[in-house]
Amino acid sequence: MRAAKRILMIYTGGTIGMVKTSHGYAPQREAFHALLNGMPELHADGMPWWDIVDMDPLLDSSNITVVEWNAIGLLIAGHYDDYDGFVILHGTDTMAYTASALSFMLRRNNKPVVLTGSQIPLCEIRSDARDNIITALLIAAGDQVHEVCLYFGGKLLRGNRSIKYSADDLIAFESPNYPALAEAGIAIRYNRAALLPACRGAFSLQPMENHPIGVIKVFPGIQFELFDSIMTERLRGIVIETFGAGNIPGHAGALLPIIRRASENGTIIIVCSQCPHGTVSLGAYETSSALREAGAVSGYDITTEAAVAKLYYLFSRGLSADEVRSRMERSLRGEISVVQ
Repeated sequence: MRAAKRILMIYTGGTIGMVKTSHGYAPQREAFHALLNGMPELHADGMPWWDIVDMDPLLDSSNITVVEWNAIGLLIAGHYDDYDGFVILHGTDTMAYTASALSFMLRRNNKPVVLTGSQIPLCEIRSDARDNIITALLIAAGDQVHEVCLYFGGKLLRGNRSIKYSADDLIAFESPNYPALAEAGIAIRYNRAALLPACRGAFSLQPMENHPIGVIKVFPGIQFELFDSIMTERLRGIVIETFGAGNIPGHAGALLPIIRRASENGTIIIVCSQCPHGTVSLGAYETSSALREAGAVSGYDITTEAAVAKLYYLFSRGLSADEVRSRMERSLRGEISVVQ
């Protein structure tokens, strides 16, 4: 007997649904639908009922933008009361960005929203898509998850804690500073202590606006004065990927006046670490305390993907610069380990 739960799959494009063409792999919705319908596991006893809706156009995930985040969010919001959970089939390159964005956009979400994809197309014999789709559907049909997450290679990760760390391994994603929400072996074993609790209040969608945001990665010998021209009043936010716990080169005299001026103009400067593991601690070293004094705020152990998405979200809510700064240093959806 099929499970009574109903799941909506949203197909955005990406490797999972690509087929061979004369010009290489490309997404083709009809061929992908035929492959899904030809999988007996998806129609077996114990599987939920599922429907699928396609984005138009289907995209390589490197082309996903705020526009597509809003389209996905609108599909979920428009069908929120019709389904018990949602599975988003997405390319791997920007999956962590989309997962992070949706975690903020879907306010007071109490249903599982599971992003997944594959490194090898479903049409291929050794594809990892089969397990990823089947397990994502089962997780979405369960009663354990009340948040946006990412399932890949046997692990369920919090969406806004995930990063893509391998371009060619079947285990392509990692959650550097937070444990897996579940691991799928013979059974799906949930880490209940790591899961977000159910929310109170009515679900709502916060669409994203495409605000000017930048990312700078610090490197030895960086010439900060080259970035002076982009630090205008038009730039709403910038994420700086620093060394270690928030350190910048000691000779960075050019950077601090730029940051101070940008902060005075209302630009939000978030400090993240280039290290996947660990947290930013502004003031722990002399080279990081100057950033705090110049007006930067700590991202703690937030990923760059989540920091970018969170800035988009907070700006889209029309908050003041001071309120954005304050909320960037607080956990809104479990994206950082600091709770204030």
